[in-house]
Amino acid sequence: MIDLTINKGQLERTAQRARERGIIVPTFAQMKDPNKIPQPIKDRLKDVGLWDLHPLNLFRITWKNEPVKHGGGFDGVNYLEIPHELTGTRARIISLVGKWFPTGAHKVGATFGCLVPRLVTGQFDPTFHKAVWPSTGNYCRGGAYDANLLACESIAILPEEMSRERFEWLEKVAGEVIATPGCESNVWEIFQKCKELEATRDNIMIFNQFEEFGNHLWHYDVTGHAMEEVLQQELGPNGNYAGVVLTSGSAGTLGCGDYMKEIFPTSKIAVGEAKQCPTLLMNGFGGHRIEGIGDKHVPWIHNVRNTDMVVDIDDEDTMRLIRLFNEPAGHDYLRKQGVPDEFIGKLDLLGISSVGNLLGAIKFAKYYELTENDVVLTVFTDSMELYQSRLTELEERYGPYSEIDAAVDYHRHLQGITTDWMAELGYWDRRRIHNLKYYTWVEQMGKSAEELQAQWYDFPGYWNRIHELVPQIDRLIAEFNDKVGLVKEL
Repeated sequence: MIDLTINKGQLERTAQRARERGIIVPTFAQMKDPNKIPQPIKDRLKDVGLWDLHPLNLFRITWKNEPVKHGGGFDGVNYLEIPHELTGTRARIISLVGKWFPTGAHKVGATFGCLVPRLVTGQFDPTFHKAVWPSTGNYCRGGAYDANLLACESIAILPEEMSRERFEWLEKVAGEVIATPGCESNVWEIFQKCKELEATRDNIMIFNQFEEFGNHLWHYDVTGHAMEEVLQQELGPNGNYAGVVLTSGSAGTLGCGDYMKEIFPTSKIAVGEAKQCPTLLMNGFGGHRIEGIGDKHVPWIHNVRNTDMVVDIDDEDTMRLIRLFNEPAGHDYLRKQGVPDEFIGKLDLLGISSVGNLLGAIKFAKYYELTENDVVLTVFTDSMELYQSRLTELEERYGPYSEIDAAVDYHRHLQGITTDWMAELGYWDRRRIHNLKYYTWVEQMGKSAEELQAQWYDFPGYWNRIHELVPQIDRLIAEFNDKVGLVKEL
């Protein structure tokens, strides 16, 4: 659970550090509704770039940034509807767009949800502690970025086979970068490195995205409300919200599905994973190339009992489509298939895991035979800006991309997507997946079997007790800002 116990001595040092570095912390309410941000802060942001290591960019941890790289203000939720000519389905597939967060990915929100409660309670002392961010990609980038803005030292841990862009950027932002063996699915190796650091260093605090409920809570509250706003604009009087489809990763983003189910009780939550590592579908294992999702275990923060479907995605489909979506020959072929030019110009908003989310949404829509009255939501977590080296690698391996390649990829790997490697989850299917947590989290990571049972039976109101913490965290943030004293000087 999220501990909000106050450490007064460390809190004083943290407030002093914030005063010295000009740090004001935004509330969850302000991230959901930037209209609540003080106007002097908005004015100052006109001189700050979206990726700048500037404390004011904490206020750009929102889905509502103006989509510009420098000096932007705030507008509505950044989202994109995918045309039927691309999806091959009658359903409306709409995605939130993560590119317009600082760092180009929505994980800065998840890491904010983990770090800030520890800061404003004084549990994390930035004059002593280092924040450790174990990750399969964007989470450690978001953690290093947020830590930098909050004047905290950080250590980023990620698999050595992740894209070169991630490592190059982290070397400029994180205090220390550790590459662990393996690829996207080698999560256990990351956990082992964390255990090693705990045994050898006394000034670290590990923010493990797979067990940190601040990750779940940020998406439940901020991403959930953003999705609700999108539906308010797009659903219409005859529309039906069918559900949200998201690859698992740390399961943090799935928290938005919990919020949406409270608003739309008949909606579904579908969780995606790589077919090459079918942990949820069939207790499987393996390596894969869909960067941004982790495997071989069930995250502690995944509310499995609230999950309705597992959708496995072939990483070959995903890698083929990033070429179709980003090569000139691919664009030309998509135009011939009737995909609007305006949308083709936005295809670079989809990074590798974003393409995985799109494919999951298409399979979901086909499985349930959804119509033009049905809306499916997903998230484009990051953009191709973070994966240009992957396109280079694919060209070096397979050669230049031709019209024939584009035709094959469009018809086979997009229009030809089928509903195999999927499972609707009944009660005992959910129970089986939930029980997999035992082997990772109880036997190996020291969690209690009693808490595992409490998660499943929602006793006593397990998940609601987490969700109800938002007002309390906002109050602590406001008190911290008062202690720092910079808000009244605006």
